[in-house]
Amino acid sequence: MKLSDFDFHLPEELIATRPVSPRSSARMLVAQGDQITDSRVDALTDWLRPGDRLVLNDTRVIPARLAGLRHRSGVQGDTHARIEVTLIDPRPDGSWSALVKPLKKVKISENIVFSDDLNAILEAVQDGQAVFRFNLTGDDFDAALDAAGQLPLPPYIAAKRAADDRDSIDYQTVFATHIGAVAAPTASLHFDQPLLDRLATHGVNFTRVTLHVGAGTFLPVKVDDITTHRMHAEWGRVTDQAAAEIAQTKAEGGRVIPVGTTALRLIETAAAASGAIAPWQGKTDIFIYPGFKFRVTDALMTNFHLPKSTLMMLVSALMGADRIRAIYDHAVDNRYRFFSYGDASLLFPAG
Repeated sequence: MKLSDFDFHLPEELIATRPVSPRSSARMLVAQGDQITDSRVDALTDWLRPGDRLVLNDTRVIPARLAGLRHRSGVQGDTHARIEVTLIDPRPDGSWSALVKPLKKVKISENIVFSDDLNAILEAVQDGQAVFRFNLTGDDFDAALDAAGQLPLPPYIAAKRAADDRDSIDYQTVFATHIGAVAAPTASLHFDQPLLDRLATHGVNFTRVTLHVGAGTFLPVKVDDITTHRMHAEWGRVTDQAAAEIAQTKAEGGRVIPVGTTALRLIETAAAASGAIAPWQGKTDIFIYPGFKFRVTDALMTNFHLPKSTLMMLVSALMGADRIRAIYDHAVDNRYRFFSYGDASLLFPAG
């Protein structure tokens, strides 16, 4: 399989830079077999049955983008440099991996000041990523980061506008709980409380899992033979309760429908060892492309993805490459809005 197999023409004006309001008023393409229907997210009860189970990723996005100042004293006087840091991943020893712009203006052991309360020392540079140790930990760090940081909008939005106060709400799911993501599980951004309540009344069940989405989700695939691509690793957890709920739904004939590719990747990771859902915790680098055998997923709710991305490969694995090509042609022709703040799709694989 070649990277070009997952390419398509996407007019730039279809890339959404703001979500619709209310959240659940977004358009939703529904694909069942050979049929494509234009619907809306707030009509989900038309498409889901009592006994179906939606799997939600309850990760919470941190304000991972920081603007700081590096101070340096020398024989020619003091110098300063403005430094942009995007946190990527907490490390077991309490330090953080991060992207730095411009990295060449910071030396090992230098301090960057982000606010009166928050600063960090550059401890190392590994594979182009910086390793920082902050002056605070725990709740004190979380509070200082909330005050000093901004939500890290995806590159295709950040290139068009800066993050603002609206994004602090728009780029967070209504059920976000566990702090640790640097990107949102964007399919879940379509849910508001009234929709969740209507679905529950309709008999749809919910299970929460946690996958802390990393900045690697935005990295392009750089190899022509996609089978040689190496995925970034992200931390996730499927609790005993979550595994039991999903297993019960499968046993009772209900459909398990992850909301978003992050939830899908996590539950398929948790089922990889035994072939059935099981409690799981750790880092997953599962790469799903055509030929993958889905063990838990019966359908998927997701947004529309970038050309040549691993997420295009995932939905092609679920629906078939030719079918996804037709679905995306319909989405482009009918002016669906793409990517993180865009519209949704509800994908039911054939059979």
